[in-house]
Amino acid sequence: MIRPIAIALISALSLAACTPSEPTLGPDGKPLPRLYRIPNTGEAKMQYRMLDSVNALRSASGAQPVTLDPQLTAAAATHSRDMSIQNRPWHFGSDGSSPIDRVRRVGYTGTMLGENISETYETEVETLGAWMEQPDTRDVVLDKRAVNMGFAWHQESNGKIWWTLIMGD
Repeated sequence: MIRPIAIALISALSLAACTPSEPTLGPDGKPLPRLYRIPNTGEAKMQYRMLDSVNALRSASGAQPVTLDPQLTAAAATHSRDMSIQNRPWHFGSDGSSPIDRVRRVGYTGTMLGENISETYETEVETLGAWMEQPDTRDVVLDKRAVNMGFAWHQESNGKIWWTLIMGD
């Protein structure tokens, strides 16, 4: 008697798992964002995926490609962590430093042209898309004077990601 009940229960659970689930929608009717976890092993892939995406956008606008610069990336990483500590997305460090100060501290000898920041749960490509929707952040990405790019992030344990992109000449 227990065996037929167990088989029926397993069958019912199996069929329930096959039912497509509806995405949870927000008030705007769009699916709510899903938690995006950055894998520990995906750092280089993510940086080059962002670089390729930025360069595709730059090419389409007639700008020359940029290269990933380790000093600008170090400045971006420092600021991403610091924004998390401050729990606010803004361009000044907890010590009062500006983007120019942070770029100088890491020894970058070029000119810092602009910095884009974001506090989100979205992927790097979704964040780039949001930057491209705003004239001021789009101008940073497409600045024709840029030859170098720094890109980094900090992800909190709750999944929130603090992104920083810096362009330099």
